[in-house]
Amino acid sequence: MTPTAPNPPTQPPRRRMRRALLWGMLIGLLLVAQSLLVWLTVSYESARAQEEADGVAAEAAVEIRRDLLRHMQALQALMWREPMASDWRDHGNELMRSQRELLHVERRDADLRVTGSLSTPYGQRLFSQMSRDDLDIDTELACLTARRAARPSFSRTYFVPLPGGQGAEVLDLCVPLQQDGRDAGFLVGTFALAQLLDGVQTPRLARQYELSFVESDGTRLARAGMSRGTGVYVAERLVDLPGMMLQLRADAASGRPSLIPNLATALVLGLSLALFTVVLLLVRDVRRRAAAEHALAESLAFRQAMEDSLVTGLRARDLTGAITYVNPAFCAMVGASAVELMAGRVTQIHSQHRPPYWPPEFADAYQHRQHTLLAGGGRPGGPLEAREGFETVFMRKNGERFPVMIYEAPLVDGQGRHTGWMSAVLDISAQRRMEELSRQQQDRLQATARLATVGEMASLLSHELNQPLAAISSYAAGSLNLIDEPQGTAADTLPMLRQALERVAEQAARAGRIIKSVHDFVRRREQQRETLGVDLLIEAVMPLMRLQARKSGTRIDLDMGDKPPRVVCDRTMLEQVLLNLTRNGIQAMETGTPLALRVLTLRVRQTHPRWVSFSVIDAGPGIAADVALRLFTPFFTTRSEGMGLGLSLCRTVVEQHGGALDFGPGLDGRGTEFRFTLPAQGATSPAAAPSLPARAGTSAEPSAEPSAESGDTADTTPV
Repeated sequence: MTPTAPNPPTQPPRRRMRRALLWGMLIGLLLVAQSLLVWLTVSYESARAQEEADGVAAEAAVEIRRDLLRHMQALQALMWREPMASDWRDHGNELMRSQRELLHVERRDADLRVTGSLSTPYGQRLFSQMSRDDLDIDTELACLTARRAARPSFSRTYFVPLPGGQGAEVLDLCVPLQQDGRDAGFLVGTFALAQLLDGVQTPRLARQYELSFVESDGTRLARAGMSRGTGVYVAERLVDLPGMMLQLRADAASGRPSLIPNLATALVLGLSLALFTVVLLLVRDVRRRAAAEHALAESLAFRQAMEDSLVTGLRARDLTGAITYVNPAFCAMVGASAVELMAGRVTQIHSQHRPPYWPPEFADAYQHRQHTLLAGGGRPGGPLEAREGFETVFMRKNGERFPVMIYEAPLVDGQGRHTGWMSAVLDISAQRRMEELSRQQQDRLQATARLATVGEMASLLSHELNQPLAAISSYAAGSLNLIDEPQGTAADTLPMLRQALERVAEQAARAGRIIKSVHDFVRRREQQRETLGVDLLIEAVMPLMRLQARKSGTRIDLDMGDKPPRVVCDRTMLEQVLLNLTRNGIQAMETGTPLALRVLTLRVRQTHPRWVSFSVIDAGPGIAADVALRLFTPFFTTRSEGMGLGLSLCRTVVEQHGGALDFGPGLDGRGTEFRFTLPAQGATSPAAAPSLPARAGTSAEPSAEPSAESGDTADTTPV
């Protein structure tokens, strides 16, 4: 029986994520579709309302123009009567009774003087509040235009006040009168704009729209309608009249379209679309299920081919410990066929049948561990549930033992029942050989590193012992000179010899301390720190500094302030740092610096409660840019007799104390200033902090848990 391979751990979350993404996309698309449908519906309603407003405005403009032209024809018919006939008034009154928008008719002579007038029988007289002469400008302009054009002409609109604080916006129509080819006068008719609008209003339009005449700047001249416009759907048209133009506006009383009915329609359509989509998904799911069932056989064949192509051995066991499946890689690993490994699987445990890849020396231990595991029933929480790899030993068919790494996981069927174990077996023989080779190479590298350390120690010792040995040689030569000196008495010579021998002893002790400090420095161990005054440090190295200074004619200037600060340091190493820096400064001034300017300044300041700053300033030629880049590089030097380790050692010592060493231009931009810092008394520096003990490392190997096929010795781990 071939066990069912479990799905990869990442497949179910990925599938759930994909499903959630599909559902999210479906909901998003539905929301977008519904939103677009509602928007399109509202836009359609808005466009329809705007088109209706445009149609109303256009229809009203045509109707008003037609009415005004009809009135113009009526006035022309009245003009055709004999001007001096007495019945023109009767016909004029009859005309005004039939046309309520005609408020006033008057005759004028060729000089535009009024010779007769008629007023509408409806309402108040038009020019009772203000005389006609005061409102005659627009009328005269229209008549002059009519005379020049020899046709009727309309005037601009103007406002006529009426009694009671009321008024009317009117316009005049001037019709020229001709007799025998010459001007005989004019006939002027005055029309009310409000009555013109009322003439084109229907009950439906009066409820739904407000019609108005407006100026070019939007000023309303007259309006008509039962409702006020909301300003949402507005349409404007021009009424083209002879001599002037009127601007007509139609403003709908309704606002934006209501969302409720449109939203309901959009929801119905959206739900229909969603239902259609769900049906499509269901159809697609059914088709996918059929395709999955059809591809199941091919999938099993593909999985079998994939397992056979693995270089990792696969082994499946049931709850009795019998092998139920092995792949070709496992067979090649142990040198046995699948038939041999699965032979007698039913009675394997009861007949004490043992797999051929168990080494005989570990077989009893493996058998005991396997019985222990099977007696526990493989309950969850055991060592196999952790799915951690463990190492053990297998045997090939030719008797060769080889280490393997085993990763086991429980086999669970479709109902969630534990049916056995699946093991992945890796042959780690090549890995163990590489580890052994790597260990041998590491041993060789450590030996090489120790040789390099010895070389570094020798170089440092040869460099650092040069100064105390030179001092010992100088004091010894001076002592010999005192002994060979014929002049003087023993009382004068002995104290000087005693002092010289004391100096020799001090320098010898100092050389010993240097050897010990450099040895500790190479081994990177914690240095011996103590708290002492800066004056004691400088006093200890001042004799050697003065010897070098007298040799080159250099003066030493000390600047430590009124109260020298105290520092925490390794005295021997800091004395060496001061000697190296002062020696470099003195040697920099030996050539190129006049004797009068050879001054070496040693300055100490406590610039911070935690730090003390040291400065060694010379008056030499300075440091070139190319040299500055490599100044602290070990074994780099510009002098033929130097080794190039002094400044590198100084920086390392200062940094071990938690400080920093740098350099820059000297006083007034001449020479070079080397600056470094040390922790002051009472300050806790990182370098001065006690070292923590090394924490015991934890093994990378998993703990040996009881499992099947495990030995009792340290060489065998559960299989």
